[in-house]
Amino acid sequence: MIKVFENVYLYQDICNVYVIKNDRNAVLIDFGSGDVLDSLASIEVDRVTDVLMTHHHRDQGQGLHRANHMGIQVWVPETEQYLFTNADEHWQAREVDNNYNMRQDRFSLLNSVSITGILKDYSALHFGGYDFTILPTPGHTTGSISVLTEINGTKLAFTGDLITAPGKVWSMAATQWSYNGAEGVPLSILSLLDLKDKAPDVLLPSHGDVILHPETAIEQLVDRFRELLRYRKQNPRLFELRNKPYENITPHLLKNRTSLANSYVLLSDSGKALVIDFGYDFIGGIASGSDRAARRPWAYTIQMLKEDYGIDKIDAAIPTHYHDDHVAGMNVLRDVEGTSIWCPENFSSILENPKNYDLPCLWHDPIKVDKILPLQTTIEWEEYEFNLYEQSGHTLYAVAIVFEVDGKRVLAMGDQYAGDDLNYVYQNGFRIGDYRHSAELYRNIQPDLLISGHSDPIFVTKVFLDQILEKGQALERLHKELLPLDAVNLGAGGIGAKITPYQTAAQSGKPFNVKIEIQNPFSSENEAMVKVVVPESWDVQNQDTLIKLGSLESKVISAVITPPSDIEIRRARIAADVTIGHTRFGQLAEALVTVSNKSRNKGGI
Repeated sequence: MIKVFENVYLYQDICNVYVIKNDRNAVLIDFGSGDVLDSLASIEVDRVTDVLMTHHHRDQGQGLHRANHMGIQVWVPETEQYLFTNADEHWQAREVDNNYNMRQDRFSLLNSVSITGILKDYSALHFGGYDFTILPTPGHTTGSISVLTEINGTKLAFTGDLITAPGKVWSMAATQWSYNGAEGVPLSILSLLDLKDKAPDVLLPSHGDVILHPETAIEQLVDRFRELLRYRKQNPRLFELRNKPYENITPHLLKNRTSLANSYVLLSDSGKALVIDFGYDFIGGIASGSDRAARRPWAYTIQMLKEDYGIDKIDAAIPTHYHDDHVAGMNVLRDVEGTSIWCPENFSSILENPKNYDLPCLWHDPIKVDKILPLQTTIEWEEYEFNLYEQSGHTLYAVAIVFEVDGKRVLAMGDQYAGDDLNYVYQNGFRIGDYRHSAELYRNIQPDLLISGHSDPIFVTKVFLDQILEKGQALERLHKELLPLDAVNLGAGGIGAKITPYQTAAQSGKPFNVKIEIQNPFSSENEAMVKVVVPESWDVQNQDTLIKLGSLESKVISAVITPPSDIEIRRARIAADVTIGHTRFGQLAEALVTVSNKSRNKGGI
């Protein structure tokens, strides 16, 4: 146990474990093997109240079960929380054979531990008599954090494995998040420069000695990383984008040049900003996989936006559709900036209840909607007026946002088109006439400018409008020719039933309700028989339901399902077996049920 500052000690274990003392209690930064608990008496500490983890790697926390056993509160980075609490699920799901995923998420805990809570990015927290700030510092892992505090007038930064010594990093292999990638290197640079801007007096790394001259140490490491990127010919504009992340489309309409899906900012004369789409701000590369620990939104460019354009408040944010690369950062905006989240009425429930839906590209966490926006109704914000129109195609759940700025009529179209190419995905709910409808909408609105999710702004011409209409008509015609719609009309998606919610969290022995939507694919009225299929020994009310459906009509029925008492299972499957008229379609729709048993999980999370 080494005293590094007044009330701050370093225990050298399989990683550096830092002990922050307050009288006879202590808070730990990282935990290692847990052997630190055996040495606390030497510094007159009787009790550890909390452990704050900087990242999920095994050398940081393989002994956390001991903390659980002793009733110590464990706090972990929000992005990586499930690597602590759902270890078995992670190990069962992780690619091993034919593996192209180089993330070091297999250097994680072998077994789950209980946590008290999460360390949210940018949050200000109080533990053991001290104030702490959580700074997102991806690089060593996607979800890594640094923990900042001030003790006796000294600004301390506990940096995990972001830096290990002046100009050095603990692991280069950890910065490779995909096959042959270097994603963690540019993210490390961004994190290091952000940390430097916070002006800590000292850095306390997870491996290596305490760093007493942070600015010099960080600059040396950034320079070496920068040279490495030059040789790899990756991220050539990293520093340019960091210095100027936003560019003007018009004087009051900006584009974020750093985000994965384009994010746009509308400036008001009052010093407020409205954001259209906000997914992954400042991307240095994408990690393999799409699990929670592979995706990390942050608000890296917001401070520069405020400084460069004189913005006082990020007042509101509106998504064009629900996909994660357009909405993942909206919780960060609300939590950090106090931004109000406005969502069109046709997909607000998806943002708030993502697990109810079987759709691609859903963000992992619910996003609370502060204001639901009606369609085809004028909406006012500051000196601007907006109109929102249903815009199905890329996804069933999307809008075109129309407004005027600096004398231009602008249509924010999300991902509807990539240039003038059609960008449709069947599982998003694509319907065969969608692109004809959107082309007709654009011709009716006559925008001067289109802003999109993944391409440059388009100045609209008659030629462009004619092209997208011709393509939309051709797409509709080809689907009508390709599909047997006259005989069985299941639409472009090809599935005539769905169960909601798609994912249910249930308790053993407790009933839960599902809704089953059935579509008649025939042009004549028919009776439909719906049989609810559940695992053996589960109980179902209304297991067999007979309903009448008109031509191409859809109806919704309900079923109440009760799992047995004293069981625990992940993703049990239920289904709807459908017969319409004389045609049996079988188990058209499925849903997943995870059953927990509270009596088996006392003390767990």
